[in-house]
Amino acid sequence: MTGRYQVYRAALPEVCAADPARMAFTADAEGRCEVFTWDARTGRTRQVTDRPQGTFHHAIDRDGQVWWFDEDEHGAGHWRFQPFDGGADRPGLTGPAPGEPRGLAVGDNATVAMGLGDARTTAVHIGPRGGPAREVTRVDGHVTLSGITPDGRLLAVSGAAGSARAVTVLADDGTTRAVLPGDGEHGRLWSLGFAPTGDRAELLLVREADDRYLLASWRPEHEPHGPQAGPAAASGITTHTWCAFDTEITARWHPDGRSVLVRQDRHGRSTLHRVDLGARTVEPVPVPRGTLLDAAPRAGTDVHYLWTDTANPPRMGSTAGTPLPPTHGIPAPVPGEHRDLWTPGPDGPVHSLLSLPEGRRGAVPAVFLVHGGPADHDRDAYDGVVHSLVASGFAVVRVNYRGSTGYGPRWRRAFGQGVGLTQVDDLAAVRADLVARGVVRADAAGLWGTSWGGYLVLLALGVRPDLWQAGVAVKPVADCAAAYRTSTPALRALDERLFGGTPDEVPERYERSSPLRYAAAVRAPLLVAAATRDAKCPPGQVRDYLAALRHARVPHESMWLETGHDGYQADDHVAVLRRAVVFLDRELRGPGRTAAPKTPRSDRSGDSGRVRTTAPAGTGTTRHDERSSHAEGHHPERPARG
Repeated sequence: MTGRYQVYRAALPEVCAADPARMAFTADAEGRCEVFTWDARTGRTRQVTDRPQGTFHHAIDRDGQVWWFDEDEHGAGHWRFQPFDGGADRPGLTGPAPGEPRGLAVGDNATVAMGLGDARTTAVHIGPRGGPAREVTRVDGHVTLSGITPDGRLLAVSGAAGSARAVTVLADDGTTRAVLPGDGEHGRLWSLGFAPTGDRAELLLVREADDRYLLASWRPEHEPHGPQAGPAAASGITTHTWCAFDTEITARWHPDGRSVLVRQDRHGRSTLHRVDLGARTVEPVPVPRGTLLDAAPRAGTDVHYLWTDTANPPRMGSTAGTPLPPTHGIPAPVPGEHRDLWTPGPDGPVHSLLSLPEGRRGAVPAVFLVHGGPADHDRDAYDGVVHSLVASGFAVVRVNYRGSTGYGPRWRRAFGQGVGLTQVDDLAAVRADLVARGVVRADAAGLWGTSWGGYLVLLALGVRPDLWQAGVAVKPVADCAAAYRTSTPALRALDERLFGGTPDEVPERYERSSPLRYAAAVRAPLLVAAATRDAKCPPGQVRDYLAALRHARVPHESMWLETGHDGYQADDHVAVLRRAVVFLDRELRGPGRTAAPKTPRSDRSGDSGRVRTTAPAGTGTTRHDERSSHAEGHHPERPARG
């Protein structure tokens, strides 16, 4: 079965700035995600990495050197590189201790900067490619290297977008050149990298202000540099108030360093805009209806994009017709009827993506696929789990509950009933809407989620046990306080923002939102899949939850994966997918109706089932350490659990 199931991260190839025909990308290699090169002139593909656990983080620099992160089973390791045409691989810099990847940037002069972190700190090192490293800064907590100037003289380091040090600009000797706050009256701030041209240093930013997202930029001269500069110009930032978007955006510099390509997430779909910062113009870029998992400006007016919708697996395209690596041949369009649903709610209508089996007559069993994050959203995009469930006869409902991105800052902040409880209310409201419309059977509604989505599954089964007949929770948060104490520093910071403090400061909030509190109330059969090396949703708190289920004699099953939170191997994905589909079929359609699940080839890149992209955030080569979506300005500080 794994021979039919392909594992890779759906993302555009990284392109060599000096030779755009040379590219690096990830693809399936016998059930693992590995790094390959692609020569657009010859159509030749070469596999670069071959690691037992697979490889994901990769890049290509201006000189055509291909980079990847060589990590151990715990996610710690080093950056390495190899010539485009093959040869011995070498360490990116010599000297640093192994760490988690928190950014890689390579200047035009082969100056390399890399961020490496552990549970307590993040260090940024710099040096000549392949040469000795020099530590330029070490800070407490989780930050990300997000850019380098072409001459290698300035670095950008990103912290939490709403913090006093949202962005720090450093000189190559570690001297602080600027600290750009995101916690003041001008709103949160994200860094998207330096201009790729050598005639000036300009850092591209996204600012959230007045419930909008605005492009901004910073220059080292600390002077306003444009007509009608925004109110933060005195700090060296020009906010382009004339260019505002009502939902989350990310942006990339065009090679000319004068204009940027803006990709907007809006209501589960994507739009593209070319913005000329000097001429103050915004020009739409025509794209098909659906989702752009990634889009990147290339030489001239060329734009590479990775497009998909629910019925069509991802495919790469180029507006200039540049040959791109072949995508894997998942049959398209996939079966099913796909539509939108809007359900009235207290903070506005809740948007869901609904997929129905072909030939449906009357109400059918349904599975609610619950996305993680929480600051993420479900997209009109191909998803292998949706494909499998619809092909097996289920309706699939993907709800962009309050807290999701893609619907504006107010929607993302709407946690009025409490963390998790607000989202459970939205899931219940959409279920009631579909039952009333005669689409979903009231006695056959299940839930399936991973990470923070798995948390919501457990919480919903305990808080509203009368509504759900089955649940699948993969790598979930099961005890909010215990997860906080044993998770990563970045996720502890995320919890503090969500709950308004630590478990010691606001224990009642953590207790009220914790699935463990409601474990004895669960009635529906439950399948829990967890990972023994999960740093984001640690195994200990899952074991405590399973013990509570056993004590209350709640019917449940469990399976353990010998992995971390994220993984690049097909076997684990297939094991979870098969067991979950068979489990849901048995529980929602009755004994004796267990059917063999349909398992197509898939671009799904983890049990989370959410397609992620990692886009450059700086000139030359820049990689982020966290799986980050393109929501909220591609902010690397959001370490989504799902």
